[in-house]
Amino acid sequence: MLSKREEERRNQLEVVALDELVPEDHLVRKIDQAIDFDFVYDLVKDHYSSDNGRPSVDPVVLIKMVLIQYLFGIRSMRQTIKEIETNVAYRWFIGYGFSEKIPHFSTFGKNYVRRFHDTDLFEQIFYRILREAMKKGLVDPSIAFIDSTHVKANANKKKLEKKIVRVETRSYQNLLHEEINVDREEHGKKPLPLQNKEEKKEIKVSTTDPESGYYVKDEREKFFAYSFHTACDSKGFILGTLVTGGNVHDSRMLDSLVSKVTKKVGKPNVVAVDAGYKTP
Repeated sequence: MLSKREEERRNQLEVVALDELVPEDHLVRKIDQAIDFDFVYDLVKDHYSSDNGRPSVDPVVLIKMVLIQYLFGIRSMRQTIKEIETNVAYRWFIGYGFSEKIPHFSTFGKNYVRRFHDTDLFEQIFYRILREAMKKGLVDPSIAFIDSTHVKANANKKKLEKKIVRVETRSYQNLLHEEINVDREEHGKKPLPLQNKEEKKEIKVSTTDPESGYYVKDEREKFFAYSFHTACDSKGFILGTLVTGGNVHDSRMLDSLVSKVTKKVGKPNVVAVDAGYKTP
């Protein structure tokens, strides 16, 4: 039977707690139950004044805003603030009531530039949460799966300049040279002199984003990009990441990424990579 509402209740006043409106199975509830974010205060206390200046936006709120943006696939902080303003679950997660004004979208950017830039704050937060998952037995670091993906930089590929740079020595070359000479001496042979020949090459550098690298996939795909190298376990938990310019070959990053995983998480028994990471 067709029914029609006879009256609108848009202006009806009701007494209701914010907590009652957030579903029990909502992701933000699960995160709130699993993680106590108070540890963030100890990580950022040196970046805030303790006895003067205007009251700051709670740093835990700033971190939770970033989590909301990435967990729910929101494209920008500006849009994230708009979503938080109208989403009851998001307001509940950051601890803001119905009538409280949500911080301006530029607040996070200003705090990042003035306080958190050139710090490893977010990496510390990442590994703190990862350790919590490890304590629960959710992470298996015995096998590390490593791969990389290229992400296009926001840079015009035609705005560039050419530079001559020194070719970096591979991290294992000196160690390999020492091992070869130990073996030669054991067999009564003279040690080989260390080759200090400096190699140089010409590269293309973006004038818009110099930290990116000129990536050539084929004749049709050439652009400035970044390379994101990620190590994860068999259950999909990220164990470590490194970011380089798109022109850095995978084989030069294997040692650095495995070393980082070993230091931060533990030495894996097995490392699985594709042929791009192969070294001589």
